[in-house]
Amino acid sequence: MAAPITVDRFVKELVKLKGEMDLGRLASGEYDQRLSRVIQELRDRGIDADRAELTSAIDGALDQGVITAAVKDHLVRRLGLT
Repeated sequence: MAAPITVDRFVKELVKLKGEMDLGRLASGEYDQRLSRVIQELRDRGIDADRAELTSAIDGALDQGVITAAVKDHLVRRLGLT
């Protein structure tokens, strides 16, 4: 079994997706697909953090403009953080 994903790597993936969107390398649908893959990998491998750390990382990504409020809500729902 693969090692759990670190919170740092998760945030780096979100930053990478944002950068590619900003540069016009990803269409909206492609962003959604890539985000779904990130979420699926987290669910498959797990994350090396507790609920509070993961929620804090997602909140930080929102505060930094890496994700939108809609993406935050989607992540929270899909990762079972509600």
